This record gives sequence, structure tokens and C-alpha cells, in this order.
Amino acid sequence: MNGGPATGGGHAVVRPRSAVAALVAAAVLGLVTGRFLLPSPPGADVDPAAGPVTAAGGASQGASAPATPGASVPTPAPSASGSGSGSASGSGSAAPTGATGPVTTANLLGPEAFGPDAGIGQIHVADRYGDGHYANPVCTGEKTLTETLGGPGAHFRGLMTGLRTDPGDPTLAADSADQVAREVAAEARSRSLAQNFSQRLLLEQVPCQEEAPGHWIYGKTRTLRLAPDVTASWMGTYQGFLNTTGTAPDDKEPCGGIAVLRSGTHYGVLEVDACLGTAAMDRVVRTALSQL
Repeated sequence: MNGGPATGGGHAVVRPRSAVAALVAAAVLGLVTGRFLLPSPPGADVDPAAGPVTAAGGASQGASAPATPGASVPTPAPSASGSGSGSASGSGSAAPTGATGPVTTANLLGPEAFGPDAGIGQIHVADRYGDGHYANPVCTGEKTLTETLGGPGAHFRGLMTGLRTDPGDPTLAADSADQVAREVAAEARSRSLAQNFSQRLLLEQVPCQEEAPGHWIYGKTRTLRLAPDVTASWMGTYQGFLNTTGTAPDDKEPCGGIAVLRSGTHYGVLEVDACLGTAAMDRVVRTALSQL
């Protein structure tokens, strides 16, 4: 084809007349615009109308990398919770944002969070709104939510395997062995106040991390962080025979536990009475936090 590049010795060669014409055109354009632009090298497929190409991590909206045929995109597994913070962001999904507005029953944990693999059986739900004890054990004074925070009422939800409940509180099972979990959640007037409330609720549980040998005890605090203002701190429960030193053992699995949750202006406490180990507790707490 006339005007096309000739090949010689395996290298693309620009015909002299084409090169000279290109340089002259660039010089004329430079005199007019004040900018001297050299033509693109031969063989380069550059679309002048296309915008800049941005590397992954800063891709402009609407741009996506081409898929590799036959390749699969791995989905990150939920991080194991530890003394540090974990994250849970799905591949290609935006990070969750903190909640706003009033808490409703839709924000509370449901029976499906435990799944059939937990071996619990059918779970019944009972809700109420008001004040009351919020899984605050004897070692922290058994205060009510209002006594601790001085705030208004909250949503209480009990998850139980039995239908018989405490006469004074339908979210508590009449037989403690039937209690699967219990959650208390409310909203604050601002994000900073919700953060303050969640910190105070967590501090109420800390004394239970040190108890005389033989007494049940809470383990170390584990933190989940799905976003800057979507966080949970939870501690596993260890039975008394595992407490031989006054603190929880590091090499044993917990049997349920307690979590303090915060999402934006929402905050809450989740107590899991079902005997769940670390991985199952992490999964349930993560679900509760995502829903709050």
C-alpha cells in the first residue's frame, strides 16, 4: 500500500518523504499553538479522542480492565479476627458506609445469621422497645442501658429455641439453655456520640476479662472494621474450667461471647449464648455489624 511503512531487517522504516512531511506539519502546528508535538511512532494504535488510561487503583469511571478468557476472579475470604482489625470488602464492591436515621427491627440480627451448620435448630424471635439489662453481667454491675448511657430506650431482640420467655422480658428465655442470642440497638444524635456510647459499652465489659481461676471469663478483645465508622469489638466467653490463671487461655476456643457494634449513628450490644467458636463468632458478629 502506498505511504505504508516498508519492512527491512525486521524493523519498521518510515519513508523519508513521510517523515519530512510529518516534521513540517508538527513545526507549523507548534508555531500556531505554542506547543511542538511530534507525531506518534509508526504502528502505534492511539485514538486521539480517547481519554487518559489510568492504572488499576485509580481507574476513571466507566473504564474496566478486559477480562482474561478462562480466568476466574478470586473472592477474598473473610479475614480471621484477631487482636488487630479486619476488613470485609467484596471484590469490586464499594466499602459499606455508616448508618443514619432511626434503628428499626430490620437492623437487628435474624435467625438466618446462625445457619444450619450451627446445629441450633429452629430459632424464635421476640422483640420489644424500652430499657433494661443489656447483657451486662455481674462482674460489671448488671446496669441497664439507661443507667450506663443515660439515653432513651432501645430495641431489644431475643433469639431463642424455646417459646417460654421470662414474664418480665419476652426477649429472655425462661430457661437460659434456650437463649441463642440477644441484641440491643439504638441510634444516637450524631456519629461522634454513637462512637462515645459504643466505647463506654465496651469498657463496661472489660472487667470480665480478669476473674479468679475457675470463674467464667471473657477473652481478649477482637476488632472488626468494615469502614472507618462501621466497627465491632467482641470478646469470647470461656467457661470456668478453662480459666486457670485469671485470664482466658489463648489456645482454646470460646463458647459464644459478646460484641459491641457501631455503624454511623447506630450502636448496640450483641450477646451470643450459643456455644460458637472463634470462626463462627466472627461470622455472626460480622453479619450483625453489616445489618446494623
